[in-house]
Amino acid sequence: MNAIRTFVLLLVMASPAFADVESGPKPGEKATELKIFAATGTNEGKDVDVAKLRKDEPTIYLFVNAEKFTRPMAKFLRAIDAKVSDDADKAIAVAIWVGGDTDKMKEYLPKAQQSLKFVKTDLAVYTENKTGPNGWGLNNDAHLTVVIVHCGKVVKSFAFVSVDDSDAEAVLEALKAAVKK
Repeated sequence: MNAIRTFVLLLVMASPAFADVESGPKPGEKATELKIFAATGTNEGKDVDVAKLRKDEPTIYLFVNAEKFTRPMAKFLRAIDAKVSDDADKAIAVAIWVGGDTDKMKEYLPKAQQSLKFVKTDLAVYTENKTGPNGWGLNNDAHLTVVIVHCGKVVKSFAFVSVDDSDAEAVLEALKAAVKK
C-alpha cells in the first residue's frame, strides 16, 4: 500500500511540470510587427518585418525557444513543412528562433536548412531581445509557440512544452479550417 501512495504522491508532485502553458496572442488579435533576421528563404540575409510582408497570406509562425530546441521539435517542423501548403495555397511557415546567442543562430540556421531541407519553411532569428517580440505574448516556459495567422489576424495559438511530429496534425487542421472561412 505504501508503494501505491508513494506513486500517487510522485504523480501529483510531477504533474505541474507537464501542465499546459499559455503562449502566443489570442485568436482575433491583429498580427503585430514581427521584425526578424531571415537566415534562409526568400529574404535570406535581410532584416524584415515578416508579418508585414505576409500581410493577408496564411502563415504559421513557429517561435522556437532556442535553448530548448530538440530533435523531436525538428521532426515537428519537418511535418509542418511537408504539408503546410497542401490545403492552403500560398501558405508558408516561418520558424523564428528566440533567445540564445543570435550571432550563433544566424550561423547555425543555414546549416540546419541544409540538413532539414525545408521547402515551405523559412528559418529566422529574432534579434531585438531574448524574450521575443512585443504583442506576440510568448511565454519562456513554452519550448515552442505556434501562431497561425490569416488575413492579418491570429487564428489560433499553440504552446508546447514537449512536441513531436504527431502534434503537427492539429496545427495543420487549424490552418485548413482558417483558410476555408
